[in-house]
Amino acid sequence: MTQTPMKPAKKAKDRATVRALLDRHGQTYAEQAGITLRDTPSPLYRLQVLSLLLSARIRADIAAATARALYDAGMRDARRMAEATWQQRVDALGVGGYRRYDERTATQLGDGAELLLRKYGGDLRRMREDPRTEERLREVPGIGPTGVDIFLREVQQVWPEFGPYFDQKAQQGAERLGLPTSPGKLSDLVAARDRARFAAALVRAALDKKVVEDVRAAV
Repeated sequence: MTQTPMKPAKKAKDRATVRALLDRHGQTYAEQAGITLRDTPSPLYRLQVLSLLLSARIRADIAAATARALYDAGMRDARRMAEATWQQRVDALGVGGYRRYDERTATQLGDGAELLLRKYGGDLRRMREDPRTEERLREVPGIGPTGVDIFLREVQQVWPEFGPYFDQKAQQGAERLGLPTSPGKLSDLVAARDRARFAAALVRAALDKKVVEDVRAAV
């Protein structure tokens, strides 16, 4: 379907809004969790774990701190996660502040790591090669539709074939900011390298009205 061109004044305002949003809130959730995302097994696995943690009804800063705590405890890839005891996983989750869901999540992390080792050798790049990547992600315990959205929103930074990926939550943030909501039009507002940052910032706008107020005050 052919997109209706934006009027020049509207497009200029939208670009100013996007610049302000990226300048103030353009940190990916992976970056918040201390993950330097690369197309290699460990950071991809850490992103998958973060996506699981963010899927629960818990603050993003707690999920990010918990992802860091798991890494600090040595659980930085699928094999080490599977080799850790259930209690070690519970303890690391507690260090990060993820106490409400710690027992269930500790089980999911162990089961998910074993699944990834069994089916993909612990390497999510093998899942990337599957034409049904989204379906395969949902097979991982604890990764439902929300977790898939989070993972693909972030991983488009290193798996560009999944972009532009602006899920429903990102589109809600765009609407609150007065931006277009279609993935194609949102993609036109940023360079491809900034899509993941832009998507994360839009999600923050959807979740926190102070982000919207901050951006509007700056434009």
